[in-house]
Amino acid sequence: MAKLPVEKMRELERRFAEIEARMSEGPAADVYVKLASEYSELQPVVRKIRDYSKAVSEEADLRALLSDKTTDREMRELAEMELPEAVERIEGLEKEMQILLLPKDAADERSAILEIRAGTGGNEAALFAGDLFRMYDRYASTHGWRVEVLSASEGEAGGYKEIIANVTGRGVFSKLKFESGVHRVQRVPDTETQGRIHTSAATVAVMPEAEEIDIEIKADDIRIDTMRASGAGGQHVNTTDSAVRITHLPTGIIVVSAEKSQHQNRAKAMQVLRTRLYDMERQKADNERSADRKSQVGSGDRSERIRTYNFPQGRVTDHRINLTLYKLDRMIEGEIDEMVDALISDYQAGQLAQLGERQG
Repeated sequence: MAKLPVEKMRELERRFAEIEARMSEGPAADVYVKLASEYSELQPVVRKIRDYSKAVSEEADLRALLSDKTTDREMRELAEMELPEAVERIEGLEKEMQILLLPKDAADERSAILEIRAGTGGNEAALFAGDLFRMYDRYASTHGWRVEVLSASEGEAGGYKEIIANVTGRGVFSKLKFESGVHRVQRVPDTETQGRIHTSAATVAVMPEAEEIDIEIKADDIRIDTMRASGAGGQHVNTTDSAVRITHLPTGIIVVSAEKSQHQNRAKAMQVLRTRLYDMERQKADNERSADRKSQVGSGDRSERIRTYNFPQGRVTDHRINLTLYKLDRMIEGEIDEMVDALISDYQAGQLAQLGERQG
């Protein structure tokens, strides 16, 4: 049986009871909101801890019955029948508990900034970038998340050369974080008369949305330029100098927002800049932590080819976990839960293996 951190489990139960008591006292609204958020995070874990404790107690009772010489034959037979089921239930709960008690990524519950850029392949790459954005947009809608486009540069034949969006909702980053990397498509373009398959690519970056308290941006570290906003093909969206370009001088990061309101553009561009700087800090910390050991899924290397979408064969292959699904038509419509869940499971399995190595 797996080793579970009993003291940590007791501490979580104590904290849960403490939150319940404080919420029943009717605290101020802002305090109540914080307590309710922690309560909802702890509730499934504590429920599982209680299920586990109950199962362990039931197993102990069955063993006690079997070891007691005064137990009658009928009760003994019943206990012998129920004991294997009790042991199996405990083993299942232990596996679930291990995953629930794994160290959490502090950013998992956050919203995210999604960036998709067309790579090699010209117009076909831009069309593919558009397909990927629609895929994530539809996936987000099935989870009740809100998608707001922050900036977009359209391709000449459709799709996007680049699109940046804010995906808002609980747990967005935990679901989408393994989508970062190079996505490759193999298909016959509409303009291809010979029926030849072309290969194109687009790069996806998913970053946890940063809050103002996460990153301090000094006024001296940024340069803000305004310019005329223009749409696809150089067509002017409006006649005012509303587009905003912010340059972060220490890192050279440039963010552009080109909606109609200059005030909104500045706020959106600062939001993206803050998120990119926060992501840089996270990447640096991750690299330092895992210099000697890198998780296959969680390497976060955005130059790495992670997935191939093969339209002629109707298949999608994720190269990190060697998973191929023959449901490309449904996946491109946003049904990516099976792939997302497989990536999360693989990552958790890697974490459990590392935990086992440290405990062994």
